[in-house]
Amino acid sequence: MREIPSVYNPKNAETKWYKFWEDKKFFHAEPDPKRRPYTIVIPPPNITGILHMGHALNNTAQDILIRWKRMLGLCTEWLPGTDHAGIATQNVVEKELSKEGVKRQDLGREKFLERVWQWREQYGSTIISQLKRLGCSCDWDRTRFTMDDKYSRAVREVFIALWNKGLIYQGDKVINWCPRCQTALSDEEAQHRNLKGYLYYIKYPVKDENRYVTVATTRPETMLGDVAVAVNPKDKRHKDILGKRIILPILERPLKVITDTFVDPKFGTGIVKVTPAHDPNDFDMGKRHSLEPVLVMNPDGTMNKNAGDYEGMDRFEAREAILEDLKERKLLEKIEPHSYSAGHCYRCHTVVEPYLSRQWFVKMKPLAKPAIEVVKKGKIKFYPARWTKVYLNWMENIQDWCISRQIWWGHRIPVYYCKGCQKTVIASDIKPEKCTACGSEDIEQDPDVLDTWFSSWLWPFATFGWPEKTDALKYFYPTSSLVTAQEIIFFWVARMIMAGLEFMKDVPFKDVYIHGTVRDATGTKMSKSLGNIIDPVDIIEEYGTDALRYSLISITASGQDVFLSRDRFELGRNFANKIWNASRFVLINLDENLKCEFDFKKTDLSLADRWILARLNRAIDSVTKALTNYRFNEAANTVYEFFWHEFCDWYVELIKPEMAKDKSRRKTVQSILVYCLDNSLRLLHPFMPFVTEEIWQNLPHEGESLMTAKWPKSDKAFFDDKAEEELNLLIGIITSIRNIRSDVGVPPQKLCNVLIATTSSKKSAAINRYLGYIQCLTKVESIGVYKKIKRPKGSSVAVFGGCEICVPLEDLIDLDAEKAKLKRQISETDNRIKSIEIKLKNKDFLKKAPEEIVSSERAKLKELNNTLNKLKENLKRLEC
Repeated sequence: MREIPSVYNPKNAETKWYKFWEDKKFFHAEPDPKRRPYTIVIPPPNITGILHMGHALNNTAQDILIRWKRMLGLCTEWLPGTDHAGIATQNVVEKELSKEGVKRQDLGREKFLERVWQWREQYGSTIISQLKRLGCSCDWDRTRFTMDDKYSRAVREVFIALWNKGLIYQGDKVINWCPRCQTALSDEEAQHRNLKGYLYYIKYPVKDENRYVTVATTRPETMLGDVAVAVNPKDKRHKDILGKRIILPILERPLKVITDTFVDPKFGTGIVKVTPAHDPNDFDMGKRHSLEPVLVMNPDGTMNKNAGDYEGMDRFEAREAILEDLKERKLLEKIEPHSYSAGHCYRCHTVVEPYLSRQWFVKMKPLAKPAIEVVKKGKIKFYPARWTKVYLNWMENIQDWCISRQIWWGHRIPVYYCKGCQKTVIASDIKPEKCTACGSEDIEQDPDVLDTWFSSWLWPFATFGWPEKTDALKYFYPTSSLVTAQEIIFFWVARMIMAGLEFMKDVPFKDVYIHGTVRDATGTKMSKSLGNIIDPVDIIEEYGTDALRYSLISITASGQDVFLSRDRFELGRNFANKIWNASRFVLINLDENLKCEFDFKKTDLSLADRWILARLNRAIDSVTKALTNYRFNEAANTVYEFFWHEFCDWYVELIKPEMAKDKSRRKTVQSILVYCLDNSLRLLHPFMPFVTEEIWQNLPHEGESLMTAKWPKSDKAFFDDKAEEELNLLIGIITSIRNIRSDVGVPPQKLCNVLIATTSSKKSAAINRYLGYIQCLTKVESIGVYKKIKRPKGSSVAVFGGCEICVPLEDLIDLDAEKAKLKRQISETDNRIKSIEIKLKNKDFLKKAPEEIVSSERAKLKELNNTLNKLKENLKRLEC
């Protein structure tokens, strides 16, 4: 007899088994020609990051895949690492310095970078330790960092290769500029949000005429940089101003009138200001019409000398001052509310400024073409498939990538300038000794660094040693699956595909699984600023790692967003406890000398045995298929349904009497219990690694760890349609009897009689053959099976599977008292329903009450209506 503690202790199990797995090097993989590789590279979290629910969901899904494939016998490599996160990390360190009253400029570039490296050494691995707490079975021996020396060499190699191919260039363009971080951002980093603002209608005088044209704008402060006004050539309303000069209000600079098909006649008055230095569309218009841009802002968002009297003002402060001046001059015609979309810095959330600046760019269309083809041909598949269209749409309309950033932390752009001749530009892995043109040794490196994503797009191959042709690179590339979030399809996924095809001449991965966003119970995205986050580490402390992992995965439909509240984690905790308690029952009922060879002869098997073996093997089949198609929640819920509702609720209950009374059956039953438990633990291990390892180690087993045990294989020999059909019928009858007793309040100690009517001789025979199962699990004194029955007065009836199940109640309860109680409950429930319905019809309530309160009231109404229907059905039964 085996004994395990009556209560599962997650903390003890998690610490013990993670150390055991790490010490045994179960996470590490080396190239093995005899086995097929399965590789995942982790989406590298920022070194500034701490574990949040998005990380928990993302990494749990990856760990499920890795643990599953490891059990299938593949050579599994899950390569971890962190990203240097240029802007985010620099911001963090600058904030630390500000506490000391120091700016990075005070330290200088070299000393500042020393402080960043010190910060990274102290805090940069926090998220790695938290991923270990999550149970992630990453190959920590291969942990990489995007600023490692070897990785940095790969970044420089790629830059130079693209430069030599003519795909990298430097140019003046209107880019997304963050005045707070004072750096350029790519289009993907300038996340657009809908804002409620205003449309300002400003009068621009016509030169030498006593009239005005009205121009509408959302950003009056940029009018100081106007160089023209434009109309659509098809707009007949404004033909009279063509060839005229328009005077810029306040600065009184003469402006051209141009025609351009880009102008939307329906926007404002149909006349638009043209500000090439502060709007990307105006920049393109300016190039078409040879207009000279006028930049009116400094990099920090203040107005520069070109802004006249507004010089030194913040851009929004200048907006208000300009509007006041326009009002004084009676040049502000009107102001209308206007909703518009504006970019925000993805790191500090400052409103981005379209800003003319000299930056480095990558030509993307040549790189995008093959990356489009591999997806169209199915060499890379997206799960769910709908993301394929999103990917292709972006790629087919791709713009050049702004890769330079005006910060200090990151990969310095490997371009050098000759200060002697001031003409030569050299792209080099190391600093040239002298200028190739004039021979000067006065060589200076470009001060900018590369966009963080310029290093992470190399992640699938640079992490394995590229540009060196290492054994690991040859064996583990291309990787197998990528698990990531929808918001970085363009930041990262698309770019990795382009980089892989360009530098490895092969796709970087075969499957891309895109999971949803974690939101709170109201559907709002979790964020610190909103105060609605749930800390995964807190959940692990309270509920255990397995509870966190299982809860997250089981409620996450494929590719859908997750709506989360703290109480959702009770699901995982309760399941872990159920697994523990059921396993404990099995273990304490095993004979010490039991050899679980699982060689079952059908003649030795009862109906319950044949049923549970069939259900187990169907579950194995379903779980494996679901994981193959990245349907994680379907796999999790299938094994939950089998283990809790079929194995525990039915099979264990059906065999308990046999374990106590029938010694001849004991060995067979024990073997089946262990067989079912062992296979269930294997199915559950990828989802709940700790509790399953703790139990498995107490079972008769071969091998060192459940982690390296074989994944169950469905045995169709155990499929048994007849057994499933017969026992499912009995389960339905048992459930019906239990529900009747519960619904009408039959005391537990009282035995009842049951009448069952069915016209099916097949079902009648099955019921009669297995009456023992029904009597075992219900308080039944006698059961009669007939083709037709006359219902006794005061009976309660249920129908299941073509059978009418009748329970006479006259001698079991006080019928009149029960009817009166039901009528009273019906009346009370009906009154509560009407009260909520009145509240939900109240427009003031719907308008003023928080959404979660309204949702709660609607949920109550639905629940009360279900209760009312059930009460009415119970009363109807008693009145028959």
